[in-house]
Amino acid sequence: MRTIIWFIYFGLSTMLTIPDLAKANKFERQNRTADAYALANKRARKWAMNLIRLTGSSVTVKGEENIPATGPVLFVANHQSNFDIPLMIGYVNRDKGFISKIEMTKMRVVSSWMKHLKCVFMDRTDMRQSLKAIREGINALKEGYNLVLFPEGTRSKTGEVMDFKAGGFKLASKSKATIVPVAINGSINMMKKGSIKIQPATVKMTILPPIEITDENKNDTAALSEAVRNVIIDELKFPVDHV
Repeated sequence: MRTIIWFIYFGLSTMLTIPDLAKANKFERQNRTADAYALANKRARKWAMNLIRLTGSSVTVKGEENIPATGPVLFVANHQSNFDIPLMIGYVNRDKGFISKIEMTKMRVVSSWMKHLKCVFMDRTDMRQSLKAIREGINALKEGYNLVLFPEGTRSKTGEVMDFKAGGFKLASKSKATIVPVAINGSINMMKKGSIKIQPATVKMTILPPIEITDENKNDTAALSEAVRNVIIDELKFPVDHV
């Protein structure tokens, strides 16, 4: 029953955002991009938190003081569940977009909102398009927008952190954006990969100390990605109820 209610809410609530989406579109036509961005983030955060609440899950966030007060941020998180996206939107207190799979463009209302959030759509099966998407992301960060990257590229079936794809770290190395690792622990229990069943879970999100781009690490994205992966893995060793 919880799963049915959740999907009904998802569909209805998405349709109910259309008037605000029209308003955001109007802002863009008037070159009021900042207003469209602010509206999109406000609407997305409220929507995301409602989606999480409907699962019956308990979410705790630790380390918010590690988010830099100024400058663009590339949040880098492990990926356990489809719910990692609303968790990042609703519970990490910073406006942000995502590096997203190209398939999301098929969801017209959702993808329209994502464009206002400065999300970047990537087709991993098309190298040329992927490189173009990386350039778009670099430009968005240089313009001061924040992005979220899930460098595993897909959800983990077991919750263990898979290999990180180093290419996405060019977003930070080329833009000089600060990397903020985020360890998401327990979201796999909200909806397991290959299943649509939704169930309550205890989730802990840990925002880890920032990693600045330096002359030493900017040219070695493989080492940079491995360093970020290791700090996330180290945090995930702690149980969900650890404080």
